Amino acid sequence: MNAVEIESAISDLAQQPFDQAEFPYAFLEAFGNKATTIKRLRSGTSNKSDFAGSWGGVLQTNNIHIAVAEAGAVTQTLATLKASPATARAKVKFVLATDGEMLEAEELESGETVACKYEEFPDHFGFFLPLAGITTVKQVRESSFDIRATSRLNRLYVELLKDNPGWGTEEQRHEMNHFMARLIFCFFAEDTDIFAGSGLFTDTVSEMSARDSANTHEVISEIFRAMNTRQEAHAAANIPRWAGKFPYVNGGLFSGSVDVPRFSKIARSYLLHIGSLDWTQINPDIFGSMIQAVADDEERGALGMHYTSVPNILKVLNPLFLDDLREKLEEAGDNARKLLNLRNRMAKIRVFDPACGSGNFLVIAYKQMREIEAEINQRRVEPNRPTDIPLTNFRGIELRDFSAEVARLALIIAEYQCDLHYRGKKLALAEFLPLSSDNWITCGNALRLDWLQLMDVYSTGVKLTADDLFDTPLDQAQIDFENEVGETYICGNPPYLGSTWQSKEQKEDLKRIFDGRTKSWKSLDYVAGWFMKAADYGVHTPTVSAFVSTNSICQGQQVPILWPLIFETGHEIAFAHTSFKWANLASHNAGVTVAIVAISNHPGLARKLFSLSKTGETVEKQTNNINSYLTAAPNVIVKKVSKPLGDVSDMSFGNKPVDGGHLLLSRGEMEALGLSSDQRAHFIRRIYGSAEFIRGLERYCLWIEDDHLREAMAIDSIRQRVEGVRNMRRNSRDKSANEMAKRAHQMREMNIGTRQTIAMPCVSSENRAYLPAGLLDNKSTVTNLCFALYDASLWNMALIASRLHLVWIATVCGKMKTDFRYSNTMGWNTFPIPKLTDKNRADLTAAAENILLAREAHFPATIADLYDPEKMPDNLREAHERNDEVLERIYIGRRFKNDTERLEKLFELYTKMTAEAPGKGSASKKARRKA
Repeated sequence: MNAVEIESAISDLAQQPFDQAEFPYAFLEAFGNKATTIKRLRSGTSNKSDFAGSWGGVLQTNNIHIAVAEAGAVTQTLATLKASPATARAKVKFVLATDGEMLEAEELESGETVACKYEEFPDHFGFFLPLAGITTVKQVRESSFDIRATSRLNRLYVELLKDNPGWGTEEQRHEMNHFMARLIFCFFAEDTDIFAGSGLFTDTVSEMSARDSANTHEVISEIFRAMNTRQEAHAAANIPRWAGKFPYVNGGLFSGSVDVPRFSKIARSYLLHIGSLDWTQINPDIFGSMIQAVADDEERGALGMHYTSVPNILKVLNPLFLDDLREKLEEAGDNARKLLNLRNRMAKIRVFDPACGSGNFLVIAYKQMREIEAEINQRRVEPNRPTDIPLTNFRGIELRDFSAEVARLALIIAEYQCDLHYRGKKLALAEFLPLSSDNWITCGNALRLDWLQLMDVYSTGVKLTADDLFDTPLDQAQIDFENEVGETYICGNPPYLGSTWQSKEQKEDLKRIFDGRTKSWKSLDYVAGWFMKAADYGVHTPTVSAFVSTNSICQGQQVPILWPLIFETGHEIAFAHTSFKWANLASHNAGVTVAIVAISNHPGLARKLFSLSKTGETVEKQTNNINSYLTAAPNVIVKKVSKPLGDVSDMSFGNKPVDGGHLLLSRGEMEALGLSSDQRAHFIRRIYGSAEFIRGLERYCLWIEDDHLREAMAIDSIRQRVEGVRNMRRNSRDKSANEMAKRAHQMREMNIGTRQTIAMPCVSSENRAYLPAGLLDNKSTVTNLCFALYDASLWNMALIASRLHLVWIATVCGKMKTDFRYSNTMGWNTFPIPKLTDKNRADLTAAAENILLAREAHFPATIADLYDPEKMPDNLREAHERNDEVLERIYIGRRFKNDTERLEKLFELYTKMTAEAPGKGSASKKARRKA
């Protein structure tokens, strides 16, 4: 369950009659516990409670201890639970007591408590979210209102579509979304005194619409009509007296059609309940990203997961420009002239998010700038001064019309809240209405629109005067707000979408941008389009662009496709944040792994490279260059090479069967062949792919050398399988497979070590601290899902099994989903290795032997078992640590401090080695110059 679903469930629980015996189980069920879990607690099988009250207690190990108290004894009962030996033994996180009138709870580790009336405990649902495995709890508690409001609006939206199916069609979807935006404004306005009289909208609907909801749509329609009509024109427009209390809002929000979907009694009830919430608590920077899912059929299933934390967004905005503004504020001190200059500069800054969604980045940028401006006004002794920062400087593009509407609405709400906070209610209200009709959020495809025209770089002089801020979406806004052009900062979190998952239209988007520039554009992630558009924009006007992106565009084969094109425009990486989790509110969901990359054609001498320490703290490093692999190193592009750069053994693909399942055998199929022990020795080999090697699965293959073909074909069970291969290859559409039908007794390759084989699976989990290389005997071989070093010296394995090599592979090879994707030509052949002495090789051989012996000591544990990060045996970890020590001393005479330092050294060495042997790598003249 996600946060919205949990909030809805506990709200339902709080509204039901209190049942002393059932409450603990209903509470746990609301937090996603399965029926089988509840059943085991009821039966006492897993209930470890020692509470002796009338209804007993319910204790879920590692989670919560709940008890229903006697009337008026909630505080004493909570103390009893807290002091309970069972609570300590079961490592409980929470204790909770209630008597149906009051509820009290405590988080034992932090000591935080909740005490409230029973029916109000859903207001504190964020406090209990760790029970559902949701870890972004601090942010959730801060946005509890937004989650509750989203939940209620979603219920209303679904109920309205049930009774008005036409409003869910493509033809009326925009109208439905526009209606929801109007409701959100009304709920906010009635609680913040924008409407004269608290609760004006909700109370009017309640009083003027029939309880059977027959005329609810008509009442709301009249209210909307009133808010689009100036007071002096009410009589001429026949506005009812009861609707005349509503102010003129305009700004496009209430212009156009005032049609309203019909309401059922249930929908009317939902509407009134939403109005009863305290909308002064809305966080426009958070609420928007949640509410956008309400109107999206595909996203509604993930409702509540669209939380984007403010700290994560500030990882982009702070180094982009906010840190600089704060530094200038600090430098200015109380100097009135410097403060004025800074304020004037800020008034011209424009922030542009070309994938703005519901406006998170724009809203947070606006609020942060208003905070700095307020400090300037305070130092200049100019309280209550109107802001010089116009909303129209915060521009965006969004594909979905409802998200674009929510983005505009979120910015309007943010402006009002800032005026309220910094100037007071009287001034905030005096200048809020009517809303401006300027349109500064464009609804359209950002990869097909002209960003230069959107941002006035052409200075077309076309001023938008449409009265449709919240009405008809524009394909291309032409805007001139007569604001002298200042700095422009481009930012956002565009859609990622790897090449496999892109639609035909999205492929066409990338083709429009990259066709003619590179033949390999089809391999790029969708987000690459935003980087290229930003670079093209920067060619015409100085700017800095920073995007959140999957880290895949800075890894593997995408680097040599994308980054040379960006560098050719004169852009370099101004700052970056290496991989971290971009979390959401889904339970047990750590989020997607992302990086932040900023590009600029005037990046300055000092570039900032941010990373997370092991303790989760952000570490900043200043460097004179950040390369496309997000390393403090020259702009080197690592490309595939056919032979290793260093003096190491060749690594080959494994053997590709192309057999239709006839050459590869399970143990049962192998035994069913009915072979003698001598025949098995001649014609059967153990074979490993990634899964077999890592998980210890048994698989065999027919292994028939040409010299033994006649003997093998004399065995009926083998002949049948060979004929099956022949038929499969003959009937294949692949011409190479047709050709291979001539030797149907063999796989495409027939490689096996005469002494031993070092095997490396093609794919390995990112959770492992080391790559799972291993040693096979001369009776075993590998499929094409493994790489192999046949008859290579064991010290080669020490290199592959090192932390250094894993870091290199993770950087230059990229990933399959979130797993490491190994490559011989991209990863092994490019791995920079210093000249090794005989002693170096001997030491590395001993280190590899120690790793193998440590594994053997835990037989029959598999690689998957041994390299589980939570269960890795101490002796195996120590063997790897020793291996790392031996290897890293060869590189720099000591252990590296961290992975960042490892990569810096590897790129330094790679640059040197490719410069010495230019045919074996790619180091541009610019890169060598920077080196």
